[in-house]
Order: sequence, then C-alpha cells, then structure tokens
Amino acid sequence: MEPDFIRLKEIKPALAGFISASQAMLKRDTVPDDRAIHDVRVLMKKSRAALKLVAPQLDKEYLTRDIVALREVGRKMCAWRETSVLRRNLKELKKEYPEIFFQLATNEKISSLLKKTPAIKETEEVMKAESVMINELLRKTAFRIRFQSMNKLDAKLLMTELELTYAVVADIYISCRNNPKPDKLHEFRKKTKDFLYQLYFFRPLNPTAIKTLEKKLDNLSQNLGRYNDLSQLIRSLDYEYSANKYIPAMDELVIRIREKQDEYLSKVWPAAYKIFCPGQNLVKVLRWSCKYYL
Repeated sequence: MEPDFIRLKEIKPALAGFISASQAMLKRDTVPDDRAIHDVRVLMKKSRAALKLVAPQLDKEYLTRDIVALREVGRKMCAWRETSVLRRNLKELKKEYPEIFFQLATNEKISSLLKKTPAIKETEEVMKAESVMINELLRKTAFRIRFQSMNKLDAKLLMTELELTYAVVADIYISCRNNPKPDKLHEFRKKTKDFLYQLYFFRPLNPTAIKTLEKKLDNLSQNLGRYNDLSQLIRSLDYEYSANKYIPAMDELVIRIREKQDEYLSKVWPAAYKIFCPGQNLVKVLRWSCKYYL
C-alpha cells in the first residue's frame, strides 16, 4: 500500500552544497582547468534551476540577486570553455577528414583554432582577476542562501512549478520540431536542463520512474549540446553559404559538420517525443498518485 505522504528532497542543503563544491574546485588552482570549469558551470545551472523552483515562495529581491550572480559566474566561465571546445571538435574533424583539412591548410581561421598556444601572461592575469570576482559572487550568494528560510516550502507549489517547467519545455520542443533553428534548439537544451535539475528534488515520489526520466533527459541534453557546439564551430568559421563564395573544401567541411548535427538530432527527436509529445503531461509521465509534503 502506498503511503499518503512522501518527503521531497530538501532544497536548501542541496543549494548550499552546489555552491560550496564550486568554491572548493575553484580553490584548487589559481586558474581552473577545463574539467573544473565544466563542473562548476554544471553546478551553477543546478543552483539556478533550484532557485527557479522555489521562486514563488521566496523574497523576490534576494532571489533575483542570487540568480543574477550565479548566471554571471556561468557567463564568465563560458568564455573560458568556448575556445577549447571549438578546438577539440575541429581536431576530431581533422582526424576524420584529413583530405579536407589538407586543402584548407592556408585557412587562417582554421589554423588559428587548431593552434593551441600557451596562455599568455595577460590572459592568465585576466582569468585570475575573474576567478577572484567569481569567488566573491559565490561567497555572497552562499551567505544570502544561508539566512534564507526554506523550512516551510509548500510541496504543492513546488509540484506546480515543476509542471510549469515541463510545459515550457514541451512548448519549445514543438516549436523546435516545426522549425529546428540553432538558437531555438539551444533554448530547448537550456530549458531541458532546468527541468532535469528540478526533477532531482522529486525523486522520492517515484524513484524508478524519475531516475529513468533523468537519464533520458541527460542524454537528450547532451545530444543537443553536441549539436550546439557544432553550430558554434560553424559560426566561428564565419561561414554563410553563397554560391562560389568558398573553395569546395570549405563547403564540404561544413556539410560534414551538418551531417554530424543531423545524427545528433536523429537521437533527440524520438526521445523528446516520448517525453514532450502533444497531449502529454507530467502526471502521465511520472505516474504520480500520492499526496506530498516537505
């Protein structure tokens, strides 16, 4: 027999943990490596998703300040990550299609992206200064969250917010399916991650179903992320097709990139349909049937 009440995962300790883990990773080195940058950015996304979940039940001024601060941390670190991701993707393409890159040997943009130069002193100094700013943003946010009361959160309101997040993602999915533009797909990925990270707090409702859904959403967002990384690569090459504008090798390179994007989207659509298809709702997806409290 199912219990009448199930306790959801506590949000405040999780938030505090995300921020303290980020601070610890950033303290390891003066300039964080690619892995630390990636992990901290993930923790920032989890933190913002959690704050959005409790938004209707907290002081709006403090909440907005925290979300803005955490978004700023992610924004600063995104710039650190971008070049290394572009280089990695381009190197993988070069390994797969050496004949194309042989013909593009004189392309300055490609050569510049492929060339990994040691971080110059000025760049290191900028990253050090930004690291100090990031740590200060995290310190102040952690302090505010520490004194933010979350002991009397209404579980029904939390569930309502989760359902609203689901509805937003479902709407973007339908929009993307009808008009799959890179910017829309990027937004689809961001909102999918919000839903994924909010869903974590509801695991006690149906652990098996929710963990299964989390795995599907994670795979979905990863494929969308790979698609987006390749879109960024095309943009970094300043490529915009026009007849006879580029040598054939450049057109072929972009076609190969598009083929890889098609492969990623071919994995996204069937999975997304099962979760966000028209007429679907969160109750049906997760088979909820209990009353809940925190």
